[in-house]
Amino acid sequence: MSEAEEKKIAMEMERKLRNEEKAKEKEMKKQRALEKAKLGDVFKSSKPKTIAEKKIDKEEEEEFVDPETPLGERKKLSSQMPKQYKPSAVEKSWYEYWETSEFFKADSTSSKPQFVIVLPPPNVTGALHIGHALTCAVQDTLIRWKRMSGFNALWVPGFDHAGIATQVVVEKHLSRETGMTRHDFGREEFLNHVWQWTESKSGTIKSQLRRMGSSLDWSRECFTMDEQRSKAVTEAFVRLYEEGLIYRDLRLVNWDCFLGTAISDREVEYIDIKERTTIKVPGYEKPVEFGLINSFAYPLERGGGEVVVATTRVETMFGDTAIAVHPDDARYKHLHGEFAVHPFNGRKLPIICDEILVDPNFGTGCVKITPAHDIHDFKVGKRHSLEFINVFTDDGRINANGGPEFIGMPRFAAREAVVEALRKKGLYRGEKNNEMRIGVCSRSNDVAEPMIKPQWYVSCSVMAKEALDVAANGEIQFIPNQYSAEWRRWLENICDWCISRQLWWGHRIPAWYATLEEDQLKEAGAYSDHWVVARNEEEAQKEAADKFAGKKLLELSQDPDVLDTWFSSGLFPLSVLGWPDETEDLKAFYPTSVLETGHDILFFWVARMVMLGMKVGGGDVPFRKVFLHPMIRDAHGRKMSKSLGNGIDPLEVINGVTLAGLHARLEEGNLDPKELVVAKEGQVKDFPNGIPECGADALRFALVSYTAQSDKINMDVLRVVGYRQWCNKLWNAVRFALMKLGEGYAPPVKTLSPETMPFSCQWILSVLNKAISKTVDSLNAFELSDAANTVYAWWQYQFCDVFIEAIKPYFAADNQSRIHAQDALWVCLETGLRLLHPFMPFITEELWQRLPSSQDCERKASIMICDYPSSIEKWTNEKVETEMDMVLGTVKTLRALRAAESLERRRNERLQAFALCENALTLGIVQSHELEIRTLANLSSFEVMLKGEDKGAQSGSAVVETVNENLKVYLKLDGAAINAEAEAEKIRNKIIEIQKQKEKLQKVMGVSGYEEKVPANIKEDNSRKLTKLIEELRSLNNQLFSETSMKL
Repeated sequence: MSEAEEKKIAMEMERKLRNEEKAKEKEMKKQRALEKAKLGDVFKSSKPKTIAEKKIDKEEEEEFVDPETPLGERKKLSSQMPKQYKPSAVEKSWYEYWETSEFFKADSTSSKPQFVIVLPPPNVTGALHIGHALTCAVQDTLIRWKRMSGFNALWVPGFDHAGIATQVVVEKHLSRETGMTRHDFGREEFLNHVWQWTESKSGTIKSQLRRMGSSLDWSRECFTMDEQRSKAVTEAFVRLYEEGLIYRDLRLVNWDCFLGTAISDREVEYIDIKERTTIKVPGYEKPVEFGLINSFAYPLERGGGEVVVATTRVETMFGDTAIAVHPDDARYKHLHGEFAVHPFNGRKLPIICDEILVDPNFGTGCVKITPAHDIHDFKVGKRHSLEFINVFTDDGRINANGGPEFIGMPRFAAREAVVEALRKKGLYRGEKNNEMRIGVCSRSNDVAEPMIKPQWYVSCSVMAKEALDVAANGEIQFIPNQYSAEWRRWLENICDWCISRQLWWGHRIPAWYATLEEDQLKEAGAYSDHWVVARNEEEAQKEAADKFAGKKLLELSQDPDVLDTWFSSGLFPLSVLGWPDETEDLKAFYPTSVLETGHDILFFWVARMVMLGMKVGGGDVPFRKVFLHPMIRDAHGRKMSKSLGNGIDPLEVINGVTLAGLHARLEEGNLDPKELVVAKEGQVKDFPNGIPECGADALRFALVSYTAQSDKINMDVLRVVGYRQWCNKLWNAVRFALMKLGEGYAPPVKTLSPETMPFSCQWILSVLNKAISKTVDSLNAFELSDAANTVYAWWQYQFCDVFIEAIKPYFAADNQSRIHAQDALWVCLETGLRLLHPFMPFITEELWQRLPSSQDCERKASIMICDYPSSIEKWTNEKVETEMDMVLGTVKTLRALRAAESLERRRNERLQAFALCENALTLGIVQSHELEIRTLANLSSFEVMLKGEDKGAQSGSAVVETVNENLKVYLKLDGAAINAEAEAEKIRNKIIEIQKQKEKLQKVMGVSGYEEKVPANIKEDNSRKLTKLIEELRSLNNQLFSETSMKL
């Protein structure tokens, strides 16, 4: 086809388009007039509508409303697409259809490559929070992508019994409801209440997961306390014990006096205190003072002298068993080997030398040693074989070691009493402010107390070395890689793991204590060598009979303690697949592919899974990659908490909630009245109008797009609202496209060949191809934010903003170009929806189901089981993309001119424009795409000329702008006054701006060592930038000369 013929077709299409638009406008005016007349008639007559009229209205309305869909069936869609996107309507019914159709189910016998993720089991303490929503959004994106990419994809759902957290929540609930404690109920009845709570809350969590579109294989659902997982826990404990990796020892632990249990380091949060501060502690009516250090004297055994020590926990002095000095401290050399005397019990305290603990320049240089209540003193006690004396009961009161004057006192009440008693004895030497850290239990808010207790421990050094080795040799990869250093830091400094918890809810420790007739002490646990470990009581009886052969066994009692929750969680990748049994799932799906979780539990969970998995799972790692996502904070960067009122329930974002609804959620919780007031104030500040309905798709997309934010996400609900609005734009773009395709449209069966298609169609397929490649590359690299932004950018800036507008002229004519435009449009819709589906499953399913399908091939039942897009080599066309860049640059410049203040009144008019090209190459490109420029810039005409060929076209009023060094565009303004000075001033300002950029770049390139130190690619890039800036300056100066010459 010749250039003249192409131009003739373009002009004909343009003419038909104008006629079509005029006809539409005329019809709309006519329709509005009729509606107005009808409305007037209604008001005049005041007659109610007839039954027939009401029936017609209802039928018209029903065209846009989805019919009711029976549960689990494919969603029944309305005959007409609603004009507005409504998340609750769009996201209805699809999940039940996917689940019933078993699209989520993996096949252990499949020959496809496996891709396996285990959902980090949420605690059954309550509902999921926004952090869980991030986990679901990321993992479901990965699993849907892999499923569509031909993998046998398995995503295993599970729930964690969360021993201490669940027990605390249920205890609070029962206390509030009945006024009774767990001890009032007794262990068995209390555990029945916990099971009821668990079943209720797990149901809530499952409904939340489904509402978020999580494509989990529910046929493999598990719970850390179910029969199979409990079997795995017992088996692991027994095997580790038999290998000598689990042992019982008397050691220092973090003790929660309020809950009466040991707690993990993970459950201790630290408060930094600068000076005297009061803190509310559970069980005490008035706040307790911290941030003080007390000094007092210990009298020497002989010589009548004294040594002064200082402590922040004076109540522990009943457990002091030595006083330490530095061996080189001249002040105390004469006291080496001497004794001080305890003022309350007369205990002799040896004065020992310890250069590791004691800093002679700090305080008095004398340190009281309490081995049973301080981690540093514990080590000193071990080094010097000191006595370990515990002075507290399990509920935090002074025990018999405190003497009759103090026995039974709560520890912080005893603190005041001891100070007063020291004063009376003349031994108190004063107090002063002291900067310190207080460890507080995250579950109870009690101040953690270091206490010596007999507990079960896992020996970790050998397993930690294996975990370090697999990370070093690449068997496990960390994403982002920065966490490799943290992995080494944790594991190189690992301590043995205390796995005993003094709770009722959890896996009972499979150890039994044998009480023998010959034992002098009949108390359970009195002798460390009387324990047997077994899988059940019957097996324990046999073990005890063998171990204590010839001795009379009086009683065999199981340890009342339970295991640390992290022990069962650490086995999760194995146990969810059926271990210790040799199941088909274990053979097919272990090791798993990716462990995705928050970076805050890298050690507490990830490291323990690797250590336990390798030890009991056959030596292989439990997963190949560890993908760690950021932690969510509120919009102000604060940690989310119930007490601040800034926590976000994902369903409140999905469904929307009023401010009153947010308040109601707080009132149903366990906050005390003061905390409730603060939390409500926080909600009023952050969500004054509540949260609008956003839908699951918008929430998921927002969360995934946030993942590029280092190690923290500042979550702003307004961003989710923005993506919900984008869903509406996507909805309307597809709605418009479907109208253009028409009812009788038949999609192409074969892959499109762009070379015969119009320029805009070639371009959209080329940039779609590029978007596909970049999205897949980003997903493979776990750069989910980049992948989401790539898909978004293609839909928003290329498909919606450019392509849909550019192809409108083709629909004005009934020829091959129209068919090409329709085919390209359909391929973009179908491919683009598949590209977007892992991120936004609901809206993409609904829109994809509305697309016309080919009659010659069977349509898949769901978009989620379609193939994920892959790039098609013949679609890529760099030349077309380069030319479209010039077209879009021209359009952008013309739009900027139109938006100028001087043209405010004519913004919506079709204006005339022309382009002035510096060379024949630019002339050829712009001329060949005159139709696209005219359409996208909304021009009535667009002439293209070579510089110097037609001066006459420049006559009359016009505004000018430079597109690039080879192209300027002019917007004609016949009859309009142009302020030449204002236009010249705009150019001068641009010259100043470009000059500054040029000077800044020249300064960078002129620094000492630039040529030697800067990489070649950066130097080349800077040189290109400088050349471009110089050319822009030259062009702007020429433009300024032209403007001032015209003025003269």
